Amino acid sequence: MHRKTPAPLSVWRPLNLDRFLLGAPHYPEHVDESWWRRDAERMATAGVNTVRMGEFAWHIFEPHEGKFCFDLFDRAIDVLGEAGIGTIMCTPTATPPRWLTANYPEVLRVDVNGRSAGHGSRQHADTTSPVFRAHSRRITRAMASHYKDNPRVIGWQTDNELNTTVSESFAPSTRLEFQKYLQKTYGTIDALNFAWGGNFWATAYDDFSQIELPRPLMPSYPSPGHVQDYHRFLAAATAAFQHDQVEVLRATNPDWFIFHNLGQLADIDFRGQFGQDLDFIAFDIYPMLYDEMRRTGGHAATQALHLDICRAYSGNFIVPEQAAGLGSQPGFSTMTPEPGEMRRMAMTSVARGADGIMFFRWRPAHFGAEIYWMGVIDHDDVPRRRYDEASRFFHEITAIKDQILGTVVRMDLGIAGADFDNQEAHKTYPIGLPSPLEDATLLHRHCYRNGIACGFIHPEDDLSRLKALYVPHWVMWKDQWNDAVETFVRNGGTLILSAMSGTRDENNHIIREQAPGNALATLSGVRVTEFGRVVPEGGNGLFPLFRQAAMGAYVPPSPLPSSSAERKYHFALGNRQFEAAHLYELLEVAPDTEVLGVWSNRFCAGQPAITSRSLGQGRVVYIGTYLTPELAETIVDVVLAKAGVTPLLPELPAGVEVSIREAKDRQLMFILNTRESPVTIPNVPPGIDLLTSRPVAGAVELEAYGCIVVLLSL
Repeated sequence: MHRKTPAPLSVWRPLNLDRFLLGAPHYPEHVDESWWRRDAERMATAGVNTVRMGEFAWHIFEPHEGKFCFDLFDRAIDVLGEAGIGTIMCTPTATPPRWLTANYPEVLRVDVNGRSAGHGSRQHADTTSPVFRAHSRRITRAMASHYKDNPRVIGWQTDNELNTTVSESFAPSTRLEFQKYLQKTYGTIDALNFAWGGNFWATAYDDFSQIELPRPLMPSYPSPGHVQDYHRFLAAATAAFQHDQVEVLRATNPDWFIFHNLGQLADIDFRGQFGQDLDFIAFDIYPMLYDEMRRTGGHAATQALHLDICRAYSGNFIVPEQAAGLGSQPGFSTMTPEPGEMRRMAMTSVARGADGIMFFRWRPAHFGAEIYWMGVIDHDDVPRRRYDEASRFFHEITAIKDQILGTVVRMDLGIAGADFDNQEAHKTYPIGLPSPLEDATLLHRHCYRNGIACGFIHPEDDLSRLKALYVPHWVMWKDQWNDAVETFVRNGGTLILSAMSGTRDENNHIIREQAPGNALATLSGVRVTEFGRVVPEGGNGLFPLFRQAAMGAYVPPSPLPSSSAERKYHFALGNRQFEAAHLYELLEVAPDTEVLGVWSNRFCAGQPAITSRSLGQGRVVYIGTYLTPELAETIVDVVLAKAGVTPLLPELPAGVEVSIREAKDRQLMFILNTRESPVTIPNVPPGIDLLTSRPVAGAVELEAYGCIVVLLSL
């Protein structure tokens, strides 16, 4: 296997490896050694070429401080290597051993109520702690030195799902590191006081040593700038913690690839040092878990959304944990994939940018907090349908890997994403409005269900491959994005801006120009003269939101006077009437700007709600409200269709997803049936189904959870 130097971060970046990584996380420390060789033989027969191990084994690598023992993993790596299977090692810093937390209790996280974490779980150590960082460097250096000349160790994963269990800490050492971060960032206390608005509520400081960590509602709200900087600090500290390990690994063996596997994506700035340090980013994919936790209405659509969000951070990725069966910890469990569904979910990951898939896990644990988290092999050591599906998938991908590697996922519609500051800015002052991602999800879901090539992209990426770009209520708009976005429009692209865009600066101050700020106003031909909240769709007022926030717990909504509940705002777009969601804006429109939608009731009646301005060969559309499912559908029909954003397949049946991966010389169309019953796809373009080597065209029937990968005729 060969590693190339990775290209700069971009949604369009392919992986820098010449191998499609196929396998499973493996835990030889959980299994009697007499079973290891049988495991390796079964893996090889199934088509496994890679395993991942060691992420929770610090206590084995270093049973006592300064005394290292690698024998167990050395033997396991050799057994796997003899079967032709390479090993990805992990730095084990997600689970520091008991001797460490006993001897150095200052490394433990402290929660918002001042309670120190206890030993007996994971991620109990504070990654902002200088003491813990020193131990992290030490174990990484020892492991790297031991394995530097072992050709069977092909790459490394840093830690495991950083910040997934918890990202915040309120330890004394965290406070001190936060103060150091702020002093380095601002230089003077006067600069910080300006950024945080110290003249509001007398929150100014005389010295950096006075600054506290921002605890919520103590007794009222802290400055948005204070909160934003705390999360910027957490992201910088997470990146620095990982950077320590990456520095050691790169210096020891520059041929190793290095990645990190993400879970919940909290307090990590992927576009900053964190992502730039890595060869690529990896994402753990548990579609049924995400869907049940977030109630997003369908795990297939949820998986596609999650993958598209992740790809925007760094381009193509690997999945070191792909759901194989039921997933469970003591407090939750997921649904179980039906026969064929495990393979389909893995194929969805490939269709949306994965260049490596590892089913979690090879065999399930018999002890600990995940005893019902099922693996490829069952508890009784019998390979059943999950093994058969994994084997089928591995062999299929192995046969077509050369067609897949080097391709990227096509997008006709890009949704602005992957920007840490905008994500956090919303959280600091949401006022009951949906987050940018919550709003964007409505548009993404419509595109997914209708087979439109849609994904997420950062404005710094190459926009020329898009036909349209939607910016979902980004309150922070940076001047360095202006030229690229304007060029995109002048060259024929359609830019869609939305309410509240560009209304705050990087300090979370409201801008002093008329919204949406001079640059976006010039682009769109629109200035906002007034905005106001409206009752959310299906809601009955805002007072319950305040009560919930103020009391720290959910309070059932109280009935409101009918006049409040009935204060609805409507607008017309085309020949349809819509109810506004969440917010209205009144727009002042430049002479060269066309009005597409008009407010149609109350005091807003007759005033512009949605506009369009031609610029070069493209146009800029401004939407003075938030999306609803109905408005998202109409925007696609009225605005995006004119931009050439149309379904990849006409007459796409419900429950069928379609996407394209492409390079300059080829296009691969993935058509996947997410339903439990067969379905006929009526208009498949001519090509070769790579999974069967058979020609396809016109009507094609897919079995329950069936998949085809069509090499299109160009």
